[in-house]
Amino acid sequence: MSRVFQERLKVIACTKLSESYFRITFASRRIPAHALGGQFVQVKVSDSAQPLLRRPFGVHRVGKNTFDCLCEIVGEATRILSEKKPGDFVDVIGPLGNGFDYGPRTKDQGPRILVAGGMGVAPLFFLAEKIAERRTPNAERKIIVFIGAKSKKDLLCEKDFKQLGCEVKVATDDGSKGLRGRVTDLLEQYLRRTPNAERRSRIYACGPKPMLKQVSLLSKHYNLPAQISLEEHMACGIGACLGCVVKVRAQNASRRTPFAYKRVCKDGPVFSASEIIW
Repeated sequence: MSRVFQERLKVIACTKLSESYFRITFASRRIPAHALGGQFVQVKVSDSAQPLLRRPFGVHRVGKNTFDCLCEIVGEATRILSEKKPGDFVDVIGPLGNGFDYGPRTKDQGPRILVAGGMGVAPLFFLAEKIAERRTPNAERKIIVFIGAKSKKDLLCEKDFKQLGCEVKVATDDGSKGLRGRVTDLLEQYLRRTPNAERRSRIYACGPKPMLKQVSLLSKHYNLPAQISLEEHMACGIGACLGCVVKVRAQNASRRTPFAYKRVCKDGPVFSASEIIW
């Protein structure tokens, strides 16, 4: 886990992407320098007593002295944050949690497969940037991104991933763009058609629990390592309140204690897919 900072950060921009989504940019030197793909920040959206609790947001993109969070307006807290203006200040703690393991820089690695459901694109774009940075002439690394959304209007970051050089495949629930169906249907089609000799990929996923469960089953079936970033309601974000625990396989499992509990905010949010008990 990287160093954690509490800072009062200046808002550089707050850009409305649609009726439901916005991107907010904060000025910071320390958080961008230490953040890893998959980590998050806890934001106090108002200086008043309400909302009482901070809200977690994945680090979406970093600059030299800035970082972005991609957000969906789902309640009062996110509505307040969406109305911030350049020059406003917000109290932020981060980077928090454990990020993705990018894997070794070896020649024989297959494509990196990123699977995003809805707002799962937020941390996965930062991950894609980090993977792209690690490309070398002797270890070219293809990135394939599978994005799932309810409809075309809810589709996020498709152009951003393509600008990074990623191959992007899309699925929507209503069929308004790409495959009509689930993003895991797209993933299964790809894995089924990929010859065994080329199947040396790693899977990274973030999204709703049903999607992550299916990604875990597919990774097990095709014998591929997979890391998943869990989305849970968090109160403290630092592991103190135990409000975001998930059941995992015990390292020293026995008949009496085949499982254990881990905190998504502190031990995650990124876990090995094989570790989670659904």
